[in-house]
Amino acid sequence: MARLLLAYLRTLKGFVLVAILSTSLIVFLGVTLVASLLYEDIIARQAERTSETLARQSFNSMLQVMRQGWSREQREAFIADTRSIHAGSPYQFEIYRGELVSERYGEIDQPPRDIAIGEAFESGEERVYRESGQVRRVMPLVATSDCLGCHQNAAIGDVLGVIDIQHDMTPISSEMRGNYVALFLAASMMVLLLAMALSTFFASRIRQSLNTFRSRLSAVNSVEDFRHLDVSVANVHFRELDAAFQHVNELVGRLKNVAVDKDILEFEIRLLSKFIITSDVVRDWREFIKELLSDINTIVQAHTLVTIFQVEEEGYELEIFWHREVSAETRETFERILTQLLEDKPQGLTGATVLKVIHHTVHPCGPGERMVMDLTPDDIRLQTKSLLLEAPKIGGIVGIGVQSDLAQDPIRHIVIDGILSTLLNLVGSVKAIYKYTQDLEFYATRDPLTNLHNQRIFKDMLSYEVGRASRHQDHFSLLMLDLDNFKTVNDRHGHAFGDHFLQAVAETLTRSVRPGDFLARYGGDEFTIILPETGDQQAYSVALRIADSLTSQALAAPDGSTVRATISIGVATYPRHATNARDLFLMADNMMYKAKRKGKNCVALPDSEEVAAVFREVGAKNQMVLSALEEERIVPYFQPIVDVRTGQVHIHELLMRIQVDDRIVPAGEFIDIAESIGVIHKMDYLLIEKAFAQIHDQGYQGLLFINLSPRSLIIGEFIGHIHQLAIDYDILPERIVFELTERETVSNLKLLEKFVLDLKLEGFNFAIDDFGSGYSSFRYLKQFPIDVIKIEGDFIRNMLDDDKYMAFVKSIVTLAQSLGVSTVAEFIEDKDVLAAVAELGIDFGQGYHLGRPSLNFVMDRAPARQPYRLTFPD
Repeated sequence: MARLLLAYLRTLKGFVLVAILSTSLIVFLGVTLVASLLYEDIIARQAERTSETLARQSFNSMLQVMRQGWSREQREAFIADTRSIHAGSPYQFEIYRGELVSERYGEIDQPPRDIAIGEAFESGEERVYRESGQVRRVMPLVATSDCLGCHQNAAIGDVLGVIDIQHDMTPISSEMRGNYVALFLAASMMVLLLAMALSTFFASRIRQSLNTFRSRLSAVNSVEDFRHLDVSVANVHFRELDAAFQHVNELVGRLKNVAVDKDILEFEIRLLSKFIITSDVVRDWREFIKELLSDINTIVQAHTLVTIFQVEEEGYELEIFWHREVSAETRETFERILTQLLEDKPQGLTGATVLKVIHHTVHPCGPGERMVMDLTPDDIRLQTKSLLLEAPKIGGIVGIGVQSDLAQDPIRHIVIDGILSTLLNLVGSVKAIYKYTQDLEFYATRDPLTNLHNQRIFKDMLSYEVGRASRHQDHFSLLMLDLDNFKTVNDRHGHAFGDHFLQAVAETLTRSVRPGDFLARYGGDEFTIILPETGDQQAYSVALRIADSLTSQALAAPDGSTVRATISIGVATYPRHATNARDLFLMADNMMYKAKRKGKNCVALPDSEEVAAVFREVGAKNQMVLSALEEERIVPYFQPIVDVRTGQVHIHELLMRIQVDDRIVPAGEFIDIAESIGVIHKMDYLLIEKAFAQIHDQGYQGLLFINLSPRSLIIGEFIGHIHQLAIDYDILPERIVFELTERETVSNLKLLEKFVLDLKLEGFNFAIDDFGSGYSSFRYLKQFPIDVIKIEGDFIRNMLDDDKYMAFVKSIVTLAQSLGVSTVAEFIEDKDVLAAVAELGIDFGQGYHLGRPSLNFVMDRAPARQPYRLTFPD
């Protein structure tokens, strides 16, 4: 009821009615209130005068009788007669005898005195009271000279008594208000009828014109209808409204030339935003297509979206997205149509079959709901677009199936073409990124040249095997292998044959190891083998067998000569020779060099004296590190990082060195030791403070890349300490880029994520060093806010000689550009590699060809007025 009333009041008729009624009600109530107050005041004043007259008459009558002398009985009769006279009137009459009279003539029956009577006896003043609808007059009887004849105990001016007259006006007021209410109701009905008549009259005059105008507008359902809209002037009979309609008609006339369907325009805007490929879209691309299909159906009836893609030689994957649930017969029919379309397509990949067909439904039927009607080929008009990429090799088709009668609309044809472009861009990018990341994840654990496990996975497996053997009180052995003549083969016969030579060695090693042994390429011409549950003597026998197998291997070189391989092998056994992974590897490495010193092509096992000698050398290096830290002989070196596009140097990487007498010790000789004895973070603090001081002293305005050790992640005050150093030396946090080597990232990703987010909150930038060397590359890109990736140097150095390395680098660059991450190429050692880096679109380069580490920054001749900031690729 309340909603209906509110809706009625929002109409023109209701508004006029309410306006008239409200005005009438306010005026009537105001007049009534004022009249009531005036009337009651007049009645009250009239009652006052009447009570005064009655009081004077009663006093004069008493005075006349008292002059003639009267008895007690006569006085009581006088009072009783006076009361009886006013018994039927609104007046209440009472006479109170004073104390002086009571002393002489005695007490009489009278009501108890109230405050007003008491005040009259005390003051002798006549008063009138108005309260609770009554008018009360209290008149003192003051003794005069005439009264002293009978009242010898009184004096002139004494109060002998009080006359109390009360007039009750409540009946009169009630009657008056009742009359006013009756009058108000009668008047209200008249006003209501009049208001309804007037509102109906005005509303009908306006409604007629509005209905005409509304009927014209209701016929407009599209831009084409709008262009044929009749905009003739409607007469509303009110000049103000006529003027408003005239302005509306003029506006309609101007809009006819610029009108576009709003739904189509909004959809096109939303479609443009979908060209942005984010990591979320890549991860949930099927949900993205479902949302796109729902959006499409807001402007055009589209039954389905289709994607048919092939990656490399894997075969086609067909995915069909239905807007509504369809029958099994419809699905089978549409599958046949798409298969035929694929066979008839002249371009793209050929010879591949459809591996699988997947159907998705945006709005599936709920329990108890009926499926939509079967769709026939005549109901659906299929429009398609094709894609063919060479690198990576990807081909496919996307399509949209719309209602047949809508496909002929030229405007919607443009929209459908835009939809297909978006779909092609999305799915093609997803498939390309999928291929790139598949390569990334494979080569993160594998060596691209030999397909053996790489150094990173070897270190993980070595640590795992140490833990396993320790828990089970078991033993195992480690073999360190190094080819004796590889440099000669490489220099004499070229890099291509050198790669072929390494591949052949890898195949021989693979055949030589036992099932369960772990073979890895450590780097260059070095290989490692973990032999589980193997003692030193058994490991020695395995090493001899491997050496014999390689000796019997013969390859034909390009010049027709025969090339054979010899190898030096070092053996170390857990726990006999070492009790942790680092010392075990160190022992095997030392034994490998012992084998080379013995004349190469042999196997070396450590004896007790050699084990002690190796650990004495480690102890000496420990003391060197601790002394350098205590004496603050940590020296900052800076290697320039060049902008490949401009050749300018605005970035340097901070490197750690130790000064021992006149010798500068590179980081490779002490970093592992500093980490193992737990002082690397203290060395980082000292190094960073010295570097910041040098930035301040030299006025360097560029960026500084700082390497972090994994220990920094678990030092709670690390970020706060560095932030305070930046404040002390007036360095903006955004000029500092912390880089963490992917091979050294911690296994606790939650800890790493918190550390990176804390860095970003303080304003620092974050980079992943040696990107691609580990198996978590893609995960890091998705999970962390990374600003820069530094591509693994081995990939850069070898990409001109190895197609796999080149493909891997291209994959990283493409992925980084898609995600808006800057790239740095390491190990640029000649101009050819630099040219290839620039051609690939890598942003920055670093290597000996561009600049070696030095004690000072490379400063431009014209110093920058503003600090350099990291810019991301478009």
